Amino acid sequence: MAFKFTDENFKSEALTSDKPVLVDFYADWCGPCKMMAPVIDELASEYEGTVKIGKLNVDENPETTRTYRVMSIPTMIIFKNGEAVDKVIGVVPKDVLKEKIDAQK
Repeated sequence: MAFKFTDENFKSEALTSDKPVLVDFYADWCGPCKMMAPVIDELASEYEGTVKIGKLNVDENPETTRTYRVMSIPTMIIFKNGEAVDKVIGVVPKDVLKEKIDAQK
């Protein structure tokens, strides 16, 4: 199951993580986001213990959304050592995300 990021826990859970982190910026009303949801959950299971994978609802967490200039959803941003190191916008195959995650491990 994907981790739930919020404005309140983002710094402690994503930016100070000792593992790479993939954050899916999404909204409940977003059709393409719903298409990506099962992929994000699968990746969270596959990388459990090595990469933290979670979701951040853009409607409920405007501060973090604004900080990372998320204009389109879904947007997946990979963080490593507190820095955004890669970004994918839109619906993409699982393999694309896996490649980007593996490049950060």
